[in-house]
Amino acid sequence: MTGAVMKRRVAILISGRGSNMAALIKAASAPDFPAEISLVISNRADALGLERARASGVTTEVIESKPFGKDRAGFEKVLQAILDRHGIELICLGGFMRLFTAEFTKAWYGRMLNIHPSLLPSFPGLDPHGQALRAGVKLSGATVHFVIPETDAGPIVMQGAVPVGDHDTADTLSERILEVEHRIYPEALRLLAMGKVRIEGDVCRTAGSSASENFLVAPVVS
Repeated sequence: MTGAVMKRRVAILISGRGSNMAALIKAASAPDFPAEISLVISNRADALGLERARASGVTTEVIESKPFGKDRAGFEKVLQAILDRHGIELICLGGFMRLFTAEFTKAWYGRMLNIHPSLLPSFPGLDPHGQALRAGVKLSGATVHFVIPETDAGPIVMQGAVPVGDHDTADTLSERILEVEHRIYPEALRLLAMGKVRIEGDVCRTAGSSASENFLVAPVVS
């Protein structure tokens, strides 16, 4: 008789439709996945992802941003209390449109993941697809990284690349990159939950992995 898989308790933070949230929930439904999505939190009561989470049987919470205004610390105090109440061990950001204080990111350093639709450190911040097209790059993609106080600058856990075509628009590129996001985010969470990711300085190392296990290249779309 095999023992039950020990699952880390994960909270996903969203502000919108929860596309990556849905991919994480689906992956975590596998019996051998080393994490469970225990909670979805949104800073917007009208976020479409909340209903998707409830439909999947995941507990949801809402902390409206507006009453806090620029009081990030006040917002985070409420957020931390909810995370503590649910025994959360790891956080995944899925389109969470609110910045954190340095104190909060440091408290969760090595335990909070984000995904950004570019091959960081290239094209951080807003409009990464437009940035990529204006730069004329031939490859773009997505990056799963640890969250630090600086935006889109934490240690990289996993990346996936997408060829950029001559006729691509921001919308077509975004659509293809999103498919890659849905593949690498669950895999990055799996590795973290299994204890296979360690941080050395500003760089992530994955125990027993090859380069191909930390970088995915999507096929060329004609």
